[in-house]
Amino acid sequence: MSLLRKIKQPGFWSNFAKIAIPFFILLTVAMLLMNSWRDIFAGDFAKVNEVNFANGGWIRFFGFKVIISVVYGLWMTTRNTK
Repeated sequence: MSLLRKIKQPGFWSNFAKIAIPFFILLTVAMLLMNSWRDIFAGDFAKVNEVNFANGGWIRFFGFKVIISVVYGLWMTTRNTK
C-alpha cells in the first residue's frame, strides 16, 4: 500500500501522534542531559537557558528534534499500518 493511501486511513494520524510525541519528548530530554547535565544537576537553569535556548538557539534546538520526530513517526507508522 502506498504512503498516500496509508495517510488517508482513519487511525493513521492518531498512531503517528502516539509515536512522534513521546519520541520528541525523549529526544529533547536526552539532548538536554547530554548538552547540560552538569548545569541541570547543579540547579543552574540560567546557564542551561543560555547554552541551549538564548539568542534564537531554541529554534535550532527544537527544530532539529521536530524534524527528526516527524520523520521517525511517519516511518514507524507507515511501517506498522496495514
